[in-house]
Amino acid sequence: MNDRMSRLWATKTKDDEWWSSFVTAPMAILVNYVVVDIRWLTPNLITLFSFVTAIVSVAFIFTGETTGFVIAAVLIQLSHVLDCMDGQMARYRKTTSASGSYFDKATDQLQVALWFGAVGYVAYDLSADVLPILLAFIGVAFYSLRGYTKYVAIQVEMSRDSNYLALISEQDAEKQAEESSTEFDLKAKIKWFIREQRKIIHFNEGVLIFMLSLALLLDALTPMLWVFAVSQVSLGLFRSWQRGREIELDRQRRIEK
Repeated sequence: MNDRMSRLWATKTKDDEWWSSFVTAPMAILVNYVVVDIRWLTPNLITLFSFVTAIVSVAFIFTGETTGFVIAAVLIQLSHVLDCMDGQMARYRKTTSASGSYFDKATDQLQVALWFGAVGYVAYDLSADVLPILLAFIGVAFYSLRGYTKYVAIQVEMSRDSNYLALISEQDAEKQAEESSTEFDLKAKIKWFIREQRKIIHFNEGVLIFMLSLALLLDALTPMLWVFAVSQVSLGLFRSWQRGREIELDRQRRIEK
């Protein structure tokens, strides 16, 4: 690897979500390799491009046509690549900011609601069955619950120990330092790839984006909404119970969505 590629690879989140980890984040690194030194192109601007791309994809979902679905699936993936790019660029340039992180996370949450809301409506419109709307609503509600309980748990831990975030940050830094490597080791990469597949059951944003794009390409909207709703209800309830139990037992550990 040359110096620029090595530095960009080091910006990849080591504990990234499934699909992001081995598809969209590496693609983002390749694009960043070309554009990362263009000074007017800022991480916040890329965040905006990602969100606008997501909105345009929603418009194509609403066409209810096969061609529109295919274009939407491509745009959803492009939006996710851009979503990976902004953080990588900020870390590469050492210009990370609290506001940039906030807007990135806020738009991510909104995009999921818009995408699945649009799919729920279109599936209803095509089938004249209200069930897809109900499934989309349930899925979005419990996906939001996962995020809400995460930050409530952090607030509770911070009220009990003001150094909680510093402790978690140190643990993450140590973990990333242990996993960081710019050398190519085929055997290690294969093991890493296999380990990453376990993240499918987490049903985080990366998995949902993959599911959504695949469902659009296959025109299988309602089956995908069933998977979305069931997975988010199960994980939303489990994570809520788990965090409450950990707080009760006074455990300090990283809080995951």
